[in-house]
Amino acid sequence: MRHILAATAVVIVAATPAAAQAQSAQQAITAEMAKSAAGWNGGNLDAFVAVYASDAIYAAGNEIARGRDAIAARYAKSFANGTNTRGRLAFQPVAWRTLSPVHMLFVARWTLTGAKTETGLTTLLFERRKEGWRIISDHSS
Repeated sequence: MRHILAATAVVIVAATPAAAQAQSAQQAITAEMAKSAAGWNGGNLDAFVAVYASDAIYAAGNEIARGRDAIAARYAKSFANGTNTRGRLAFQPVAWRTLSPVHMLFVARWTLTGAKTETGLTTLLFERRKEGWRIISDHSS
């Protein structure tokens, strides 16, 4: 019985740092996504796309954009005169998966509330870089 208790304690202690690291990553990514949504809602395209890595890939429908600048160009039509023309953006987390100590998968439902309500899903692959957690791949529908 002592051996079972000792083995259980070792497993719990070993799992705790990984769980804490995943929670910390989720909190950091959630904060980055909140800043991105605030940029969108404030009509600031640069703040909205700051969460993307410079070499990120974005796929939606039949479109692929490579790099933060191309992603910004794709979204530029939604921004005019310091406002956003498509409505207020919010993200609702659906799922998280830790892929490695520096990679997290985040699935969320995005919702735009404005003249009409739009909603869809996004699958975001984040990588921890020196500037923080950045999206390296975005597939949105």
